[in-house]
Amino acid sequence: MKDPALPDPVALVRRDLERKGFFPEITFSEDTIFTVEDASRVVGAPPERILKSLVFLADGRPLLVLMCGNNRVDLKKIRTLGGTGKVRMASPDFVLQWSGFSFGGIPPVGYPEPVQAFLDEDLFLHPVVWAAAGTDRAFFPVSPEDLLRLTCGKRCDIKKGEKES
Repeated sequence: MKDPALPDPVALVRRDLERKGFFPEITFSEDTIFTVEDASRVVGAPPERILKSLVFLADGRPLLVLMCGNNRVDLKKIRTLGGTGKVRMASPDFVLQWSGFSFGGIPPVGYPEPVQAFLDEDLFLHPVVWAAAGTDRAFFPVSPEDLLRLTCGKRCDIKKGEKES
């Protein structure tokens, strides 16, 4: 279902995507999408095709980690890749103040400043994944190759252990 009046966070995501030459159809749901399971149900895709956009703080600076929905982040790998000492998940309050996005709607793009992004290599096993578009009710399909280009990110092995079922 399409919403004719875009909420500000969704408009921010759409503008950033379009500025980068990407014009996805952003879909809106009446159901809230807070978890991978919620997104999987609403989108109709398996959890591994749901994109988790996670904000971490690496020595105090924001870092974006894009994961397959069924994978967990290995913080040691993030620390090594980022060349940092301390890495921790950013709090919901920090993410909202810094980016304007709330948990459940954190997108892969649309941030107020360039942010280093690491993409889970397992994303590239799928032709399309589903990303949040700025709110917990908006999402869009995107290929992992487009995600790599849109985020100027790095494809890498960042998952912890084996995939969860």
